[in-house]
Amino acid sequence: MATFGEKIKELRKKAGLTLDQLGEMTGSSKSYVWELENKNPPRPSADKIDRIAKALGVTSDYLMDERADLATAEDEAFFRKYKGLDPSVKEQIRRITETFKK
Repeated sequence: MATFGEKIKELRKKAGLTLDQLGEMTGSSKSYVWELENKNPPRPSADKIDRIAKALGVTSDYLMDERADLATAEDEAFFRKYKGLDPSVKEQIRRITETFKK
């Protein structure tokens, strides 16, 4: 079970992001991101959690729940993005997934 900070650090590194880059993506400073990764317990606002989750391609629930599954969180984040797509793009994605099923 990974903590909030461990998850952020792991996902940030997996994405190839520096502390500065994640900070810029989330409207935070490098030192703030470092504190979230290393302080126990961190005390981020709900808005910061949401911004970080979106930047890292997961859900805020995943970051906050030590028992949450990464694959499920990534799927949920994908479906959230999918819902906002133009219908023609959704149709293209459906056709692509049908090709993979064959």
